[in-house]
Amino acid sequence: MDLVARARRGDGEAFRRLTEPHRRELLVHCYRMLGSLQDAEDALQDTLLAAWQGLDGFEERASLRTWLYRIATNRCLNARRSASRRPAVEWNVPDVEPPEPSRLGEVVWLEPCPDALLGPDARYERSESISLAFVTALQVLPPRQVAVLVLRDVLGFHADELAAMLETTVESVTSALKRARAGLQRKLRAAPEPPPAPGSPAEDAVVARFVHAWESADVDDLVSLLTEDVFLSMPPMPFEYEGRAVAARFCASIFTAGRRFDLVPTRANGQPAFGAYLRAPNGVSHGTGLYVLTLTGDRICAMTRFENGVLPRFGLPRSLPSR
Repeated sequence: MDLVARARRGDGEAFRRLTEPHRRELLVHCYRMLGSLQDAEDALQDTLLAAWQGLDGFEERASLRTWLYRIATNRCLNARRSASRRPAVEWNVPDVEPPEPSRLGEVVWLEPCPDALLGPDARYERSESISLAFVTALQVLPPRQVAVLVLRDVLGFHADELAAMLETTVESVTSALKRARAGLQRKLRAAPEPPPAPGSPAEDAVVARFVHAWESADVDDLVSLLTEDVFLSMPPMPFEYEGRAVAARFCASIFTAGRRFDLVPTRANGQPAFGAYLRAPNGVSHGTGLYVLTLTGDRICAMTRFENGVLPRFGLPRSLPSR
């Protein structure tokens, strides 16, 4: 008896063996659509429960993978439509008076995705399809456009497969895809140069300079690494800063308050990232957040700061012992 037949007869282990090869890619799919790893994990659990309960309805005309993507996509569309997103929080950095933000961001529920969840090939793939900029841009497009764009342009499903998944016509899929591509192009900021390859000497050089500047609180050295239109954001706080001058004032406000940090490297969304640990008088450094860098050539064109609740997802401790 094959695994599908056994699972239909209530064999949970058979169902696990059927679905396990697809769990990681389904989680990443849900993350792209929802922008939050926590929400993506919830959507994946809903998907697997729906698949378990609805296995009798799997007619095997399409592959199991396609059937699971159909369920996952519809669960994500329902989540997008529910609008129950986590709200923005107020500025919460003690003793720091930030400059006036350039604007207030919309996608305050954004969370980083550890590269470890992206699979063993993530380091060798171009990072556009999982980058923070791409995932953020998806969040402000209409839900069905997001579904069509991700399923077609990222995952490579054909238009007729998308039409079946979304219970619509090929013409409707084609129209939605055209609008989604145009909307995405408007939202993404064009980088003057591609980022260096992950783990390359060029990337390592930029990262090393950033670590030295940040840990030594050297604003001038830090600013020399930034592009003219550098972009700083810090979800779930909505403050956003655009431009080297205001970014310099923001970083100076952090260091002038006497805050000094130790950085622990990791990777998020195919990009260099760091756990940030605030040094205390007793020598212990306490985790305050996660920084994710977006590179263009040998410069930093964006930095996103997340709160310290994400550190455990990256295998990072809450604090570092005294040196």
